[in-house]
Parts: sequence; C-alpha cells; structure tokens
Amino acid sequence: MKALISVSDKTGVVEFAESLVELGYEVVSTGGTFKALEDAGVPVTSVSDVTGFPECLSGRVKTLHPFVHGGILAMRGDPDHMKQISELGIDTIDVVAINLYPFKETIMREDVTLPLAIENIDIGGPTMLRSAAKNHKDVVVVCDPSDYTDVILGLRQGDLTYDAKYKLALKVFEHTASYDAMIAEYLRSVKDLPLPVNPTFTYEKIQELRYGENPHQNAAYYKEVKPWAGALTNAEQLHGKELSFNNINDTNGALACLREFDEPTVVAVKHANPCGVGSADTISGAWQKAFDADPVSIFGGVIAANREIDEETAVGIDKIFVEIVIAPGFSDRALAVLTQKQNIRLLKLPLIGDPAPAGSLDVKKVDGGILVQNIDAGVYDKGELKVVTKKAPSEKEMRDLEFAMKVVKHVRSNAIVVAKDGMTLGVGPGQTNRIGAVHIALAGECGGAVMASDAFFPFSDCVEAAAEAGITAIIQPGGSMKDEESISKCDELGIAMVFTGVRHFKH
Repeated sequence: MKALISVSDKTGVVEFAESLVELGYEVVSTGGTFKALEDAGVPVTSVSDVTGFPECLSGRVKTLHPFVHGGILAMRGDPDHMKQISELGIDTIDVVAINLYPFKETIMREDVTLPLAIENIDIGGPTMLRSAAKNHKDVVVVCDPSDYTDVILGLRQGDLTYDAKYKLALKVFEHTASYDAMIAEYLRSVKDLPLPVNPTFTYEKIQELRYGENPHQNAAYYKEVKPWAGALTNAEQLHGKELSFNNINDTNGALACLREFDEPTVVAVKHANPCGVGSADTISGAWQKAFDADPVSIFGGVIAANREIDEETAVGIDKIFVEIVIAPGFSDRALAVLTQKQNIRLLKLPLIGDPAPAGSLDVKKVDGGILVQNIDAGVYDKGELKVVTKKAPSEKEMRDLEFAMKVVKHVRSNAIVVAKDGMTLGVGPGQTNRIGAVHIALAGECGGAVMASDAFFPFSDCVEAAAEAGITAIIQPGGSMKDEESISKCDELGIAMVFTGVRHFKH
C-alpha cells in the first residue's frame, strides 16, 4: 500500500505520516515535504524514485507522470485497469494527502507582485487531488489537515466508509474550485477588464447563522478571500450575542451610506433603509441629529458612526434599544456604558470609511442565474451639476442638497429624502410610484428643507407637494421627457432645482 503526501501546510503531517507507516503504508513524498518527513525520522520514498524521473524546472514538474496518476486513477474493480498497470509496472496509490501552494497567503502580502502570485499557482497538486477525488471509491483523498485524525481512525478500523470517502472527495472539488476561482479573481483584479464571460467567485465561511431572514430559512455568513479594509467582514465584535442574517444585511447598508461622508456622521438603518442620518462637528452632535430625524423608526435599528463613540454619544444610544453599533472605535467610558446591555452588539471597524476598490462588482441572485454589475460608485460630478431653474440654490441649500443626495442614493427605489442642516427630516423608501415616496418623506415638519430624488420626476405633482410642505430646493438626476414641466412648476412656485445627470436606483 502506498500513500502520497505533498503539502504546503505541514501542520500535523509528521504525525499523519508516522501513523500511515504504522498501518503498513509506504509513504511517497516530494520536495519540502520529503525533507520534513525525512528530518523527523519517518521512512519516506522520493517521488523521483517512483517515477524514475528527477524533479525539474525548479520543482514545477514532479508528479505529472503516469506512474503517479496511473497509480491513483486505476479502478481496482476493473480487471483491464489492473492488468494494464501491472504490465506497466505501476503500483496503486491508496492514500493521497495534498494541500496546495499558498496562493491566498501570497496575494494577501503587501509586497505581492504579479510574477510572485503566478509562481504560487499550484499545478500538480490540484491535478493529483482531482485524480484521487475522481477515484474516491478506491482512494482516500485528504486536502485538509483537520481531517488527518478521522482518516487514521477509519484506516485503523480497516478502511473508511464510502460515505466518508465521498465527503472527502467533495471537499477536494470544493477546494480546487475555490482555488481556481481565487486565481481568476486575482488575475482580473490586476487588470482593467470587462465583465467576465464565465464569472467565478469564491468565499470562505465565517459562521453558521441561527437562521436567515426568517426562522424557517437556513443561512450562513461568508467573506471574500481578500476583502478591502473597510468591508464589514473585517469588523471585530466587541460585545453582544451572535449576529443574525438581518443584522449583517442592515449593517452593510448602513456602512454603504456612511462611506459617502467625511465629516462626523451617524447613519441609522432599519430594514435595509436609512431612517435617520446626521452630520455635525462632533459625533455626539451627529448622533443627536440621526436620532431626532426619526426617534420611532430608529428603535431596534443599526447605528453606524465614522468617528470613535465617546461617552456622551454612548449615553444617548443607551437610552433606546438598538441592535448594533458599528464604529471605528469606542472609548473606554463608552464601552463601560454600552456593555451594560446584554443584547446590544458592538462592532469595531477601524477603517470604516475605506471605499470599495475600483472595479468592485455588485452581484444579485435571480432564479436560475445572477446579475452582475459594477458598484454604484460616487454620487455625482460637481462639475456636471446644472441649475435648471431661474432661482439658484443658496450655499446652505446646496450643502443640504448634497447631503440629501448622498443619503437618497442608499434608499430603496422609488426614493425621496428631505433634509435640512445636515440632518434627514423624512425618508420615503421603496414605493411603487414617486409621489407616494414624496408624501411619506414630507410627513414631518419640512419648512425650509430641501428634497433629493434618486431618479427623475415624471410629473410636476412631486414639485407641487414639495412646495406645499415648504421645500425650497430640489436635486434630482433629470432626464425625463417631462423635465420642462417640473422645471416650469419650480419657477412658478419659487423653488430651486438642480440636475445631477446621475440616477441612483437601488432595488
């Protein structure tokens, strides 16, 4: 009986090989693994002695040989297979333990270069793993050191069950598929290329979740292999119970909106929509604005801040129930206040405002497929702003218009946001018609406020409703066949209107 071992991650490999030798296996190995086993006193045969051919091309070619793959792929129950390998002098290989060149670890390095990454693409390893996994009925294949113990226990009992071999083979195909996807994603990331013909994505499981959006749905949380610094998956949980599916989704939405702001800002999100956003000179002032924006909806919501949470802010948050607070940090006094509550979750994300890198993709699942697009980066180009009414907005109104537009971009369409003095006064999310979203956003006191729309006004009724509520300026993309109708109505009612030329639908 032969076992082929060739691993980059040498965790537990000496003990695994020793156990195989005790069970009567001849251990065959390559390169660094051969040396590690030999140095540990484990009887080991070089793969070159099996193939009769030396390793070459700086170790790029070692196991790509019929004496290796014939020994792995021969079906033991096929007399013709067994006759052929006997005539060719090929011995069967019954255990294959491989893990791959550290491509992931290489691309995570700060000093990674394209040539270095390419040199760490494994060729022989995936080939041997796939060969063994294909022939899993006859071959035990191991790609994860955490499986060594169970494999040895099974072999000591005579052999592993077919179900055990099947699961090990499945793990191999998931592993090699992920490895190849990681390579493809990296190669695409270093060049400005169009969307792929055959997109490949790979993720690593962070945790099993208690359930999904509803208790009857199973769910898990996965992360990208190399998320950017400001990504939610880099957050450290400091306090509170396990995150839920909805917690994670809402927090991600809060972060997306928060990244639009440089000044101290707090974003409150409820059911994936911003319900209160405030900007001020201090984070406590921003918190108060976000709370005052909608003190009802914020209950049970998610709070995201782009400055350290201080004691004053923590005392304010502590007065209500919120699910999550995420910030770049928490002062000791703030932690002392907030950790008194068992059910609040506190997340620390130091580079909370770091934007997604250029070229990042947004992926949405549909039945039978996916939709892929570039992320909606930026809000508008200030150089492209166009005042389309006789009245131009004042400097203060322009600041509020910019604030409102940053928020409305992250509200579900049809979306309307009313804002004043760096604070949302009303949010109209996810309506089937724009006038409905307008009425929701204008439900509070709106005198002297401004309005932002994620898409154009198809009719002048939105302008009329805004004027009745005391709105003084409106910002929207423009582009409707009836733009002139809305512009004329603004001129008639004394409202300034600005076109951005950029739509921000969010479905």
